[in-house]
Amino acid sequence: MKPDIRSLPRKWKWMLSLLAIVVVAGTAGYFNRVTLATWGFDLFLKDSVKEKLNESYKPLPTRVSKPVAYKKEDPFSLLLLGVDQRDKEIGRSDTMIYSVVRPNDGAILLVSIPRDAYTEIVGKKTKKGNPWEDKIAHAFAFGGAEMAVNSVENLLDVPVNHYASINFKGFRDVIDAMGGIPLPITEDIVNKEAIHDKFVVKGGQDVYNGLDALNYVRYREDAGGDMNRTGRHQIFLNAIMNKAAEVGQWSKIPELIDIMGDNFSTDLTPDHIIDLAKSMLSSESRTIYGHTLKGDGHRKVAGGPWYFFAEEEDVAKVNEMIKAWLDPSIAKAELPLPEEYQKKNPTPVQSLSADDKK
Repeated sequence: MKPDIRSLPRKWKWMLSLLAIVVVAGTAGYFNRVTLATWGFDLFLKDSVKEKLNESYKPLPTRVSKPVAYKKEDPFSLLLLGVDQRDKEIGRSDTMIYSVVRPNDGAILLVSIPRDAYTEIVGKKTKKGNPWEDKIAHAFAFGGAEMAVNSVENLLDVPVNHYASINFKGFRDVIDAMGGIPLPITEDIVNKEAIHDKFVVKGGQDVYNGLDALNYVRYREDAGGDMNRTGRHQIFLNAIMNKAAEVGQWSKIPELIDIMGDNFSTDLTPDHIIDLAKSMLSSESRTIYGHTLKGDGHRKVAGGPWYFFAEEEDVAKVNEMIKAWLDPSIAKAELPLPEEYQKKNPTPVQSLSADDKK
């Protein structure tokens, strides 16, 4: 005969009800950890984070201001700048990635622009008033994020809606504060050429600290050159988003923003950043596709600087692809992909499932 809960004393009914609530909440929490973390963030941290993010909000002076409000389903372009800045110098953009973010379907397109790409530096002139042509990495050194944005728009002939820049110190410190990130490094990575910074990243580690992660994305001496570097950018960005999505990381957000401090600048409003972060980190179908501009490198004159010259045909293809990705009416399944994915049909870098994150 089964026991009748109605016949139990009131205190036992109360305890069994409480136990049922705990079991249900625990089960729901296991399968919806990011959702619960987001709820906790909104309840306890959102206001303080918005206040801290205001310090990094640095709109570009002469560009037309964009509306503060945005709809989360609207795709937008974001120029990511990794700045090699030492002491108080302005620095150069060591890493320059034109990205298209589609929050509604969790898709991200990364177009890596080689830092030595030869192009017009928009806003800088020669003594005779002619356009200044140079390595695109120098645009940031000459005129900060605004000149970098304008020069990329001119090179690709597509709009840059927003920018975000972080220098190497902020990059390292944030990853260290997160407890490091996992990276698929099976063999030692050694940077040893005379014209490059020297470093070694040991393979086979469970997690990698900020310095190792920075060297991982900067490494460029393997046979694949900039093509492989783009692949590492994809892997790194997905790894750090997966790490940030872990429940335990949400409580660290105010600390991480403090660490970034002057090391991070963007014209994304605090509300935009928060909404975007929640949307992308909680997406179960996040996919990242990447492409590096094609071209060849050589010197214009004997003994002169070494430049990368982008192929006009590839730039035209990238232009069309970006325009399609920025079109909200095009479904994710119909988006044109970089030819690397068309030829070999490799799997894009995807977010980890809940089981993988355990």
